[in-house]
Amino acid sequence: MKQKNEFMTNTVIVCIGALICCAFWGSAFPCIKLGYQFFEIDSADTATQILFAGCRFAIAGLLTILIGSILNRRWLFPKKQSWPLVMKLSLFQTILQYLLFYIGLAHTTGVKSSIIVGTNVFVSIVVASLIFRQEKMTIAKAIGCLIGFAGVVIVNLNGSGLDMNMSFAGEGCIFLSTIAYACSSVLIKDYSKKENPVILSGYQFLFGGLIMVVCGLAAGGKLVHITGVGIAMLLYLGLLSAIAYTLWGILLKYNPVSKVAVFGFMNPIFGVLLSAWLLQEGEQAFGWKSIVALLLVCFGIFIVNKNWEKEHYNKIF
Repeated sequence: MKQKNEFMTNTVIVCIGALICCAFWGSAFPCIKLGYQFFEIDSADTATQILFAGCRFAIAGLLTILIGSILNRRWLFPKKQSWPLVMKLSLFQTILQYLLFYIGLAHTTGVKSSIIVGTNVFVSIVVASLIFRQEKMTIAKAIGCLIGFAGVVIVNLNGSGLDMNMSFAGEGCIFLSTIAYACSSVLIKDYSKKENPVILSGYQFLFGGLIMVVCGLAAGGKLVHITGVGIAMLLYLGLLSAIAYTLWGILLKYNPVSKVAVFGFMNPIFGVLLSAWLLQEGEQAFGWKSIVALLLVCFGIFIVNKNWEKEHYNKIF
């Protein structure tokens, strides 16, 4: 057990694992929009967006449970006392986060979404430090948070200053989804002490996905235009969630939230580059606002990461 703990807390291993997760998550931004195109889902059709998301996460849950069961050579099933943990985690990690994310993504660009989601690093640190008290808030972390949020402001600037056309349905929902994500990160770190993180990830995805399917159908959602390429995209989205969140949960089990979350700077980078390539958003991706915003986000995370080892010298809370 000691050797396993040392292996999972090694910075190189954390970095490699976190970058794999971020590469998958970065690909989600353009792939969700492409999924909307393949299934011919209109940006105003919220019910079908919820249904689409529910199908994706139900598939992710089944894949996580199946793969985990094969690797463990037994069927993975939560302990009786773990079901409340699964449901609470599902509420934040899947239902709230992705209801808000899917609605928001349909009303803004993949590039802008990826940069806003990049702030989940800072939100996670704030939530872990000030609300759940899992670690200390430091001067370095506070400065990193401020610089990162400055990036979000920059990406919404136009020639006349701050873009006041930001919508709650677009950028607002994307940002609220990062808060739900931050809560799920600290919850899975806490809950993984009591239950296998693979089981937590798999069953929370399955439970959350089924709830979203029911909500989408009840609201009138329908997946009418079904094609082979659309099904393939849905399966890929389910697979990326299964791999990324399970691996992320394992990393969080053995490391402080800030040490893992800080590598999330690759989320907006992967998201911007893949959105530019797949969605033809190159002009926005490589415009000065997006470049400055990305630099600010990355610099903020660099500050947090560089000073993490010395946090006992500059505690705030």
